[in-house]
Amino acid sequence: MTLRLLSYNIRYGGAGREEQLASVIRACAPDIVVLQEATHPQVIERLAAATELRNWGAQPGYSLGFLSRLEIASQQWRQIAGVRRACLELVPAGTEWRIFGVHLSAIHSKWMELRRVRELRALLANLAQTPEQPHLLVGDFNTLAPDATLDVRRLPPRLRPLVWLSGGQIHWQAVQLLLDQGYVDGYRLLHKQTPGFTFPTWNPHLRLDYLFLPPTYAKHLTTCQVIQVEPAAAASDHFPLLIELEV
Repeated sequence: MTLRLLSYNIRYGGAGREEQLASVIRACAPDIVVLQEATHPQVIERLAAATELRNWGAQPGYSLGFLSRLEIASQQWRQIAGVRRACLELVPAGTEWRIFGVHLSAIHSKWMELRRVRELRALLANLAQTPEQPHLLVGDFNTLAPDATLDVRRLPPRLRPLVWLSGGQIHWQAVQLLLDQGYVDGYRLLHKQTPGFTFPTWNPHLRLDYLFLPPTYAKHLTTCQVIQVEPAAAASDHFPLLIELEV
């Protein structure tokens, strides 16, 4: 069975942009959509109707939500100590796969990168408490890969001082932590050279949205691509990430 999974940050809850968001989602024909900044359940309900992904979940004030064509055997918002935003765990019916939706703390600075590292350590420690099953981590990690460069001149003026206060550069450690733990960067596995920028849609120059999975299950990944269909630029500040897995 091929599972089509979409990860999509819909920006500030998505209110007023449901039509554009639904158009992007329909163009991707996903089985499951993991949403970030899905803070308004009524918006997610409208998106479920507009996309005919009738199974959905969201909670007021929680960033992670979902839409699904498939039955979901288990859904759980996991508030893990040390992680600012609750993670979302989904288990599609008929599979052993666990999908963990992630939305780490934002802002490019040395201090916030250290916070993201702490959040990932807490998440990984929580995952280690259960027997290993096929699983993946997907979402907006709000960080750069260790080999990426940040062009401070392209940041909004209000954010540039945070980088200067960090010494003029940031040592990107969060993604490296996952790589050191053996996780595979799904996009980079399939695209060695393409930058894969997902943010912002009006001036793409950062890859903030990722898929990570254990090496044992990396062979199940067949597609991981950034979707830049119209009207993605008007729908959100992030381009979605489309994933295909043989499950």
